[in-house]
Amino acid sequence: MTLEALKPEVDTIIETQKLSTDEKLRAICQLLKDNVTYYNWVGFYFKNGDKEELKLRTYVGAPTDHEIIPFGKGICGQVAVSNENFVVPDVQAQDNYIACSISVKSEIVIPMFKDGANIGQIDIDSDTPDPFTEEDERFLEFVNKRVSQIL
Repeated sequence: MTLEALKPEVDTIIETQKLSTDEKLRAICQLLKDNVTYYNWVGFYFKNGDKEELKLRTYVGAPTDHEIIPFGKGICGQVAVSNENFVVPDVQAQDNYIACSISVKSEIVIPMFKDGANIGQIDIDSDTPDPFTEEDERFLEFVNKRVSQIL
């Protein structure tokens, strides 16, 4: 399934009244992991209250010990500070990378905004070297825009 074809599926999840917000987030993670061959771990991190850290809210993929990430640390922590997309074609080449699994080769992190404030992000790890394109960035920006509407 193409990324464009996944947009209506994301909309359907967002608009499903019987699901809680956490169920919607998990369903979106599962949808992306199941339908994009190079999305091996998909999760949502959000700002943890007034703390300068991110907290993992939901994910699908291999278990992770990284449930709390300080701002500035790792790719996710850098995005929390920069407010900009971060595509990592080769995680081995990143000095400030937090390894989750030895199988991860690349990562993409897209910040999520609500009322102009960075409230969180979607984080995707891939076991494929350098798979992410501008199309992934635009699609994940769409996902985050829709998700921010239910938060």
